[in-house]
Amino acid sequence: MPTIVLKIDVDTYRGTREGVPSLVRILKQHQANATFLFSLGKDHTGWALRRAFRPGFFKKVSRTSVLEHYGFKTLTYGVFLPAPDIGKECVEEMRAAKRAGFECGIHCWDHVVWQDNVRRRGEAWTQRQMQAAYDRYIEIFGAPPKTFGAAGWQMNRHAFAQLDQFGIRYTSDTRALLNEDGSLENPAAGPYRLSDGDEVFEAVQMPTTLPTLDELLGVEINGSVITEANIAAHILSLTAEQKNHVFTMHAELEGQKLAPILIELLNGWSEQGYQFISMGQYYAQLKEQELPVHPISWRELPGRSGELLAFDAKPIR
Repeated sequence: MPTIVLKIDVDTYRGTREGVPSLVRILKQHQANATFLFSLGKDHTGWALRRAFRPGFFKKVSRTSVLEHYGFKTLTYGVFLPAPDIGKECVEEMRAAKRAGFECGIHCWDHVVWQDNVRRRGEAWTQRQMQAAYDRYIEIFGAPPKTFGAAGWQMNRHAFAQLDQFGIRYTSDTRALLNEDGSLENPAAGPYRLSDGDEVFEAVQMPTTLPTLDELLGVEINGSVITEANIAAHILSLTAEQKNHVFTMHAELEGQKLAPILIELLNGWSEQGYQFISMGQYYAQLKEQELPVHPISWRELPGRSGELLAFDAKPIR
């Protein structure tokens, strides 16, 4: 059967407290496996207001109703309200996801700080951020993490090296390049290993191969605006031809107001013949394979502001 890896990025306190339990219920009802990736430090979502100066930021905000999905309180954390410590205040929600049988891993320590800074930061800063998340994860779950997925698809070479030092063997930090309609620019895009010059990193990269909901909502495609009413049908059209995919969702979106869209997608993908798996289950299929090696590459994606780590179509070996 073709598979869809369901990868869930959990960015915020509210997403952890409310979105994660909701997603656990929905996924269990649909017998769907998935991987939850947690932000483990403080929620400084309010600091993201600095992104207002980036090209394309206001266009995305107007399309995706950030205030509606994240809530006014979340958008003031770190600015007008103290930043709640997710890894201290939401321990039970995280452990409950693990008890329910879902794989859990690291998203970041502080999603805003990481996303806005990591690309230009050095080794010491990167190690401090990652070690804080690693130590907090062990404190919560009692064992080292097996997987990781970068906040905002932002990393640097020191971060990739640190993943290898932690012994993390599979991760999802990159994006497959997409056309304006959300279809794959390179249909062969899939798991690979990253290189930086002569250094090849050990962790297997599982690039996200489908657009996220916030990248599609409000966009005009083939003469029609993508809305909450038709977005599931559009994504299902992208998966009509079977291949293995990685789909990234957000606890703040699919775990809350956009949960009906997730349910529609799960039902549709089941009818298309897909099996829903975790990153760990995908890695079990891949670990003995000789995977291509691609260099670190940055590109822009439709529907998202700024550059992301991207799957380069030309392998170096």
